[in-house]
Amino acid sequence: MTPHAVGVLDTNAVILLERLRPSELPREPLITTISLAELSAGPLAARESAEAEARQARLQEAEAAFDPLAFDAPAARVFGRVAAALRRGGRQIKPRAFDALIASTAIANGLPVYTCNPRDFNDIEGLELVSIPHPDNRG
Repeated sequence: MTPHAVGVLDTNAVILLERLRPSELPREPLITTISLAELSAGPLAARESAEAEARQARLQEAEAAFDPLAFDAPAARVFGRVAAALRRGGRQIKPRAFDALIASTAIANGLPVYTCNPRDFNDIEGLELVSIPHPDNRG
């Protein structure tokens, strides 16, 4: 697989970034403000202090390493189409809201999304998706 010059990392790819192979990623990886929102919720949702600290460290690393793409007016307009496509595919939008917002931002910016969970993006029309092998599932 030849990586794209630029691509958006899904939140799961940001979380697993240290364990992913550079050859599986875009040459210039980007994240969205939606991923920062997901990462910001992580420390608050942790049940143990060690996990909260690890999640906080991951959030701070992402904030330092990336200048995130904003969910802006063009992304909001794309989101309407993404939500409609998900509904037509028989999927509810709420459980996949963050993924739909990330996809909308990527589509609005003409960029592919790199993810270890491609099924999270099923039924999203117009999205170029790059599936990254999960590091726990490599042979």
